[in-house]
Amino acid sequence: MVMRILSELKRRWPENHVGPSLARISALMELLGDPQHSAPVIQITGTNGKGSTAIIIDGLLRAQGLRTGRFTSPHLNDLWERFSIDGQPISQERFVEVWEEISPFVTMVDEQLLDGIEMTGFEVMTAMAYACFADAPVDVMVIEVGMGGAWDATNVADATVAVFTPIGLDHTDYLGETLEEIATEKAGIIKPGTHVVLAGQEAPAAKVLLARCAELGVAASCEGNDFAILDRTLAVGGQVVRLESAAGPAGGLFLPLYGEAMARNAVLAVAAVEALGGARGLDPGVIEDGFAEVKAPARTERVHVSPPIVIDTCHNPQAVASTLDTMDEAFAFAPQIAIWGMMGDKDVDAVLELLEPRVSQIVVTQAANPRALPAEDLWVRATEVFGEHRVMVRPKLTDAIDTAVALADEAGAGSGIFLAGSVALAGQARVLLDQRTEESTLLA
Repeated sequence: MVMRILSELKRRWPENHVGPSLARISALMELLGDPQHSAPVIQITGTNGKGSTAIIIDGLLRAQGLRTGRFTSPHLNDLWERFSIDGQPISQERFVEVWEEISPFVTMVDEQLLDGIEMTGFEVMTAMAYACFADAPVDVMVIEVGMGGAWDATNVADATVAVFTPIGLDHTDYLGETLEEIATEKAGIIKPGTHVVLAGQEAPAAKVLLARCAELGVAASCEGNDFAILDRTLAVGGQVVRLESAAGPAGGLFLPLYGEAMARNAVLAVAAVEALGGARGLDPGVIEDGFAEVKAPARTERVHVSPPIVIDTCHNPQAVASTLDTMDEAFAFAPQIAIWGMMGDKDVDAVLELLEPRVSQIVVTQAANPRALPAEDLWVRATEVFGEHRVMVRPKLTDAIDTAVALADEAGAGSGIFLAGSVALAGQARVLLDQRTEESTLLA
């Protein structure tokens, strides 16, 4: 049954091919009784850090005894990972049940061909999330925008709190070619009565977002003025942070994630939860408990010990630059060997230019995904940046991992492997390396 559902979703427009309209999702929500209005919504948009911010918000809410529903995208391995209740993905069986509950209504909307098309795959999944969370029921919905904001299917809800991670250039074919244009699309989640929480933004994006807040007369909390990371120290398995929030400074808080970007995501999450509570400060004990709940797979995650292998989902220049800094701070591999595969619609050349001074050798590969850039094409582009002697091509991910491991073993102590370039690649690598760990344990 689940394979039939996945096939049905796959035949619809994919997530990188959107129909910019809320007509279809609004029609379906009305048929379902508007489940998106059954609980307050914290909605998260931006370019990078949305998923990890959502995970931290979820943990902070649960630390206060609230039941949460969290919808994020894309998934690492199984589609139902996108739907979490109380911090846990729903079961495959529940995924099937939700589909069976809403599919007759999806068919009714499809038959109307609103704006000339049937419902897209992402619209259907968004409807499933809202329906699932209303049925649970949950106290708060934590909803990650898929793309943009104004016409993203998640925006059928009216956010109580709208959270903006840093905005950069990505999905320019749909959102616009400048920061102003992209910020304008993302500002569409700000509505009358919404409390806005802004991470630090580049000036063009900040100007657009603050103008939207002023236009609607809504409150905004801004990083730097209203909340901030005051200090952070590297620790085993993460970092210890000191932050400033509505309750004042709080220190000695262990965050089981690496890097400055994750620390900033964490204080952004604290500010979002405080905004939901009417800007009341969170007790440091609640923050400590909420951070302790955080599990963020494939976010600078060490998945293998000897040689060390760290995987990440970074896939655009902004995210790659940040993650490379995190790698230097947390792991300092010398030499650092990269396993890399990207989607064909990303800024491949800019990413390769960032990698070149930071890695000694790069093994290019590809995810098992129709959007993946063929490994041979990536090899051609990588050799132009690295030179042929520093680039190896292994189209199969298993072969790429074996090659990188051999290179690291040859290099000796201090060497390590960094695998990234797309969410799909990180997810597939995580499964492969988990299997190898299990096999090694059984043979030991």
